[in-house]
Amino acid sequence: MSLPRTLVVMRHGRTSWNDAGRAQGHADIELDEVGHAQAAAAATALARLGPTRIWCSDLARARQTAEVLGAATGVRPEVVPALREYDVGTRTGMTFDEFEAAFPEEYLAWLAGDESLTVPGAETTSDVRARLVPAMRACLDALAPGETGVVVAHGAALRVGVAGLLGWTDEMDETLAGMDNCHWLRLREHVRFGHLQLASYNESAT
Repeated sequence: MSLPRTLVVMRHGRTSWNDAGRAQGHADIELDEVGHAQAAAAATALARLGPTRIWCSDLARARQTAEVLGAATGVRPEVVPALREYDVGTRTGMTFDEFEAAFPEEYLAWLAGDESLTVPGAETTSDVRARLVPAMRACLDALAPGETGVVVAHGAALRVGVAGLLGWTDEMDETLAGMDNCHWLRLREHVRFGHLQLASYNESAT
């Protein structure tokens, strides 16, 4: 086959809601001071990989993280709304304790991985997979042989997208630990067979 392509998938930098343990979902929360510093450090490290394309979700925390990387590389980030985080519906802004108090049955279902009972307005894993996997596949397909691209997205959603690209089931995305803020993974095409490999996980600038 031709030279393998690499897709780097990074979680956005920290926000005040991350720090407080609040579910962000589609809430448009900006990076906090720590998040900006994380983005700067990650940009320095990722710039060494020579990415030719950068994509991000339309939410501020992902856009701001991608813009820092864009400034470091001279590559303008492309906004892809389908890369958004799960919509967590009426759970938005809640801590786990607040979620349990407000929706005890839904909370227990969530702990058990049962998506037949969710809070109003929340997406399921199948919903997220249906929009995220094609979006991430399109990013990979846009790369020329040998190129590296970076996707800046969100912790829970990116696990679903990565699992889908690797051909895993919905349940298997839970085998991936949560990614830390401004940490990343690498998906690389196999040099002989062309299928994607999970080449690294939860890398950081330090």
